[in-house]
Amino acid sequence: MTTWSEVISYVRVRHEVLEETGEWLRFRIDTGADRTQQVTLHHLPDLDGVPWVEISSPVGRADEIDLRRLLEQAGSWCIGGAAVVDGVALLKHTVPLEDLSVQEEFARPLALLVSGADALEHDLTQSDHF
Repeated sequence: MTTWSEVISYVRVRHEVLEETGEWLRFRIDTGADRTQQVTLHHLPDLDGVPWVEISSPVGRADEIDLRRLLEQAGSWCIGGAAVVDGVALLKHTVPLEDLSVQEEFARPLALLVSGADALEHDLTQSDHF
């Protein structure tokens, strides 16, 4: 079983960590073309009896983007869903830690979610704030 510590270690080795507490981690990923994307991981230690990790990445401030367009575009992707948390529109996806392969079941959804969030941010805000 993969642990929260192993997920954190995976991220620390590969990405710039911006902030960290015991239950969450915020970091930045270079997406190319002089763009970056922030990502937050939340450890959900007991969701339905097993630990999970929530991956989220901001798209823009909810009051500054077309939320209907965000939902329409996010609805066509195979992973993640759109949400608004504390006034920030984001994409999020949750994976169980139980029997998790960090490379296959964490890194792939992470890459897909980040590229989608970055594309949405670029399309909806024409900026790279996050």
